Amino acid sequence: MKLIGKYRNPITLILAAAGIALMVFYTVCDTSCSYLKGDIWGIDLKWIGIAFMAAVIICSLIRQTPLVRALLAGGLGVEAFLIAFQFKEDVFCPFCLAFGGIVAVAFAINYGVSPRVRTGFMNAILYSLGEFPVPPSGRIRLPLLAFALLGYLFVTLTFSGSATPAYGQDAGTFPAYGNGRYEVYVFTDYFCPPCRGIENDLEAGLKAVMATGGVRIAFVDMPIYKNTPLYVKYFLYAVHAGGGFQGALKARNVLFSLASRNVVLEPEVEKALKSQGIALSPYNPKPVLDQFNQIIRKFKATGTPTVVIKYSETEVLEYSGGKEIRDGLALLRQRLGSGTVGK
Repeated sequence: MKLIGKYRNPITLILAAAGIALMVFYTVCDTSCSYLKGDIWGIDLKWIGIAFMAAVIICSLIRQTPLVRALLAGGLGVEAFLIAFQFKEDVFCPFCLAFGGIVAVAFAINYGVSPRVRTGFMNAILYSLGEFPVPPSGRIRLPLLAFALLGYLFVTLTFSGSATPAYGQDAGTFPAYGNGRYEVYVFTDYFCPPCRGIENDLEAGLKAVMATGGVRIAFVDMPIYKNTPLYVKYFLYAVHAGGGFQGALKARNVLFSLASRNVVLEPEVEKALKSQGIALSPYNPKPVLDQFNQIIRKFKATGTPTVVIKYSETEVLEYSGGKEIRDGLALLRQRLGSGTVGK
């Protein structure tokens, strides 16, 4: 304990810096895009997490251990709520869980036993997390448990989050191809960097399984990014105009390319598609968007890129991320070639 006390501040600084790095990486990661999201008063939790850890760093640098303890106690309350939210929705974000772990470890490093825990049962509970001296005299000692409860109450009243994506009511022809017995559902988002990264491999894999004649491939666009609905609308316009499976793949390629350049003006999107010889047939896509919503809920899809392969009612396999998806499609091709699918 003495060793921890000696190096408490530098360890806290390292942990807080790790928390900031984790949130920064979360904003630019290229592994997958998750729809699990939340905000407080419209501010994304990632930025709040960065600001929180910055405050911990400042207090540590000026050696205000009581303030560090108070901040971290409040953070424990917030993390308790956010972790409970993930269990409730049965959707887990490794970045969020890791950040919560950093908060817990940082609090443990800075933990100080309050003498009041030895003055009775109630005080043992109230001061179990330690105490906070109120300036300037320091004679008033508030239980840090109160800060944890305040953190929990605050996030309960201000948090807005969701774990299942859905299209709005503002926003046919469903983009599904092939008449095979086995179903492949492709969940992507045009603005998702990992989706762009595997699109060429994904397209090659889909063409290969489509060539077997044993599958039905459905494209389900996920509305993870704010500009995605515009792209989905034009993808469905292209699908509605015909062109079949190859036409759908071509439209997807153009839209992924536009998204990589952050083209978000509708006239520019329309012009780019037409310039590539992609016909568009405008219509009200709401019925298709409703089907998207139903499929997303049915398979509990929360991130992209994801591919779900339904071999039978009892065998439904989900693959997320580039390598998993490539391996999953390769296994499907192998089973289709050997005639073992569904057996």
